[in-house]
Amino acid sequence: MLAIHVDNVGPESVLRFAHTPDPILRPSDVLVRNRAAGVNRTDLSLRRGAHGDADWGDSPLIGLEVAGEIVALGSDVAGWRTGDRVMAVVGGGGYAQLSRVDHRMLMPIPAGMDDIQAAAIPEVFITAHQALCHLGELRQDETLLLHAAASGVGTAAVQLARAIGARVIATSSASKHARLMELGVSHCIDRGAEDFEPVVASLTESRGVDVILDFVGASYVERNIRSLAYGGRLVQAGLMDGNASQPLPMSRLVSRHLKIMGTVMKSRPLAEKCAMTRRFADRWLAEFATGRLQPVVDAVFPITQAEAAHQRVASNAGFGKVVLSIA
Repeated sequence: MLAIHVDNVGPESVLRFAHTPDPILRPSDVLVRNRAAGVNRTDLSLRRGAHGDADWGDSPLIGLEVAGEIVALGSDVAGWRTGDRVMAVVGGGGYAQLSRVDHRMLMPIPAGMDDIQAAAIPEVFITAHQALCHLGELRQDETLLLHAAASGVGTAAVQLARAIGARVIATSSASKHARLMELGVSHCIDRGAEDFEPVVASLTESRGVDVILDFVGASYVERNIRSLAYGGRLVQAGLMDGNASQPLPMSRLVSRHLKIMGTVMKSRPLAEKCAMTRRFADRWLAEFATGRLQPVVDAVFPITQAEAAHQRVASNAGFGKVVLSIA
């Protein structure tokens, strides 16, 4: 098969499209002919060497989510047939014509949805559900502060929060505010011109928000803690600012009974990934067929232009997911 290789860590130019052996099925795997693959910020970090070992369990190749159809079944697989259209988070190997996927990670592509749209669902919606519903326990009539709201996970989180019946306050660049409001955000904060802490205080009459979902980290930590209501929950799902340690207002953390949780999917054991997938699918998958939830696709590139796709993600200019089309 053909696939994108990362022979040496570095800039986008290290991405190379070349032949590689087909994946070898294990008993619990299916072989998926990929028609599309989502591009995630983690892919950029992996390409730069930030994660060390590139193998996340299924392949040393880059790419963490795919959509396509099943072309072969392992001996222990039940409930799926060749020809089924599926989407999934994978343990590497998404930027390729074929991927092996543990069958417990599979989800059927919703009726009426094409492969490009489907590839924009698994990673971001499962991550958003894990952060908001499973960890953050966001409830109806609560308020969510969502940072980097125009990202892939951000646009998924907006939709899940609104479906729950929560109010969403979002930070993003001003150029993206109108589209975020269309998705269901109640109030947008210009991350380039406004300090979110006093705005949140004003919007909540100094009460604070119930849940914060943050992908930035370092420079936001202290202000996040001060922006939480009594019993509030901060879910950290990314570190765009890097790993620099920041002071925590510990007295506020203790006196207001706050919770801080971290989450990432790629490095979890397979059993936990499967559980995350099932929780999301059981609660939300049917909502895509009704149109209540929608994947947000920013741009589509052929797999031979993976370099341009990475540049698009790195630019922070997009809204939603960048997807690779695979012939």
